[in-house]
Amino acid sequence: MPVRSFEPLNSTTDVTRTRTFLHEVLPITGSIVSGTYSDQNIKNYTHGQFQSVYDYPYLSSSANHIFDMTLGYDESSPLSSSTATQNAKKINMYNQFTQILLGYTGSSDTVRLFENDLKLDGTGSMKEVFILTFSRLLTKDQIKKGSFKLQLATGSWASGANPGAGGKVKILQDASASVDGTKVGNCIGGDYGILYDTNAKDNVGLGVLFYQAGIAVLTASLFSGVTNSNFNSGSFVSSSAKYDSLDIDESLVSASISGSLDAFRHRIYDLQFNNTTEINSTIYFCRAPHNKFNYSSNPTYTSGSKIRVKNVAGDAPLSYVTTVGLYSSSNELLAVAKLSEPLRKDPTTELTLRVRLDY
Repeated sequence: MPVRSFEPLNSTTDVTRTRTFLHEVLPITGSIVSGTYSDQNIKNYTHGQFQSVYDYPYLSSSANHIFDMTLGYDESSPLSSSTATQNAKKINMYNQFTQILLGYTGSSDTVRLFENDLKLDGTGSMKEVFILTFSRLLTKDQIKKGSFKLQLATGSWASGANPGAGGKVKILQDASASVDGTKVGNCIGGDYGILYDTNAKDNVGLGVLFYQAGIAVLTASLFSGVTNSNFNSGSFVSSSAKYDSLDIDESLVSASISGSLDAFRHRIYDLQFNNTTEINSTIYFCRAPHNKFNYSSNPTYTSGSKIRVKNVAGDAPLSYVTTVGLYSSSNELLAVAKLSEPLRKDPTTELTLRVRLDY
């Protein structure tokens, strides 16, 4: 559109920037994770390296992907053996996530191991882990620090409505993490915090939560020492009856990745966290002084070289502001803002219009 005059913006006094964080509470019930729709919302793959969990049967057009699950162990783990089921895949899954999230140690080609603290000093290594990778649809920009809570049944398989017969529930939470950096570390994968059992007094870490990546890593030792039931036992093991008598270590060695994930899934009693959407805004204060913008750029503003809105030649010019255009230094139109209603402008008034660009 033709422009008759510009009002330059002072980058010091007319432009400011803000950041706004929006949060949503995301509760995920254990019944969904356990397979609400007769496991039709749980997708397995022919490669057998991970499972996907959906809120509806995954073949439905309305289904939303919630998260993926996998497991793995480091090649230095005592469970690693050439005779172990899917041994190479379990090692590869562990290495893939440690490379992406933690990187390598020093100048060697050795990947860092997941640890149950914030130090990354080689102590407290978690060599056998379950990994949850949450969908970006859920986490948005990141998981809100201090909001993650996971309840796990450590006894027999849970139905999603209860923690399983005779089973105790561990409540894992990053309760010590805060936005100001308290109890939060930083690595290649972004900020991370330690997951603790809120019922325990020793505050020993049982997992790691990577906030920006939206990934939770849980040590398999969560299920060590389960005496009232076996890891893979339960009414849900119809196709995996041969694994009924396995404990957690035997399951990681003898069962497939999908088989162990089935046992792990049915022990998730409740899961919830707050996501974070970061909105960056640039605010421009567009000023219309009294002696500018009193004439319209609309070609219908005049008729026969006369201003339509003037009844008497001596009347002051008058216009109505409906649009604000932001231009580059080369007079290129970059953005257009529309007002909710026209604003009257004449030589007796000055306007300051607040234009906000969100990104």
